[in-house]
Amino acid sequence: MIFLKKHHRDIVFYKALCNLRSEASKTYLSFLWWIIEPVFSMAIYYFIFGVVFKRGTDDFIPFLLVGLVVWQWFAQCISHCSAAINQNQALISQVNFPKIVLPSINMVMDTFKFSIVFALLLIVLWIMGYPPTLTYAYLPLILGMQFILNYACGLIASALIPFVPDLSNLIPHLLRLGMYSSGILYSVSSLPEKIQDVLAYNPMVWIIQSYRDVLMYNQGPNTSHLTSYLIAVVALYALARLLLNKLNPIFARALMQR
Repeated sequence: MIFLKKHHRDIVFYKALCNLRSEASKTYLSFLWWIIEPVFSMAIYYFIFGVVFKRGTDDFIPFLLVGLVVWQWFAQCISHCSAAINQNQALISQVNFPKIVLPSINMVMDTFKFSIVFALLLIVLWIMGYPPTLTYAYLPLILGMQFILNYACGLIASALIPFVPDLSNLIPHLLRLGMYSSGILYSVSSLPEKIQDVLAYNPMVWIIQSYRDVLMYNQGPNTSHLTSYLIAVVALYALARLLLNKLNPIFARALMQR
């Protein structure tokens, strides 16, 4: 994990591995559910928007697959990280326990699951006629930027919810709004310019489009936009760490008073 001390990283990865094994052991299909759930979700959206309403682009299936896989990584990281501190009051009461470990564990788990689904997505795209190209060289950078964005948003949510518990009810609605404004089900470039200007404030719009450019259209992301977004996500992560460090001494008191 980014800038964590080595012994904290060891705790995060060990606990994440234990949780993954425990989660997989609770069902008959085990880890296959990590693949089945996103596939079901994609099938539902395709049936509703691609079959029933006949919406979308000519290449709607790969268009939808890329958008949903990428969005689900973002949404799951925030959903799971946001509750990490709030649901571990016993550990939080230990003053010396590093609070950042808790959301980081969920971040590792969701990223591991995403890596499996993303690998399958690449295989499906290759089968559908979208082979790997030189633009794949941009993938590590785009993946890294989204990882930092997911991590930063997850840390901020996990830090604020112990003090503003109503946020736990608001986050699912914000994520739903974010999903429908991220261009997952439609092409943002086809919208009026005024709407595009508003949606530009949603970082996932650019990230999803960047994945599509690389994986489907053999295009690299705009260099100036890439630099701007990289600076923005790093700044957001720095803000998240600062917020968590400032609130770290009073998490236990906040949870005990509720």
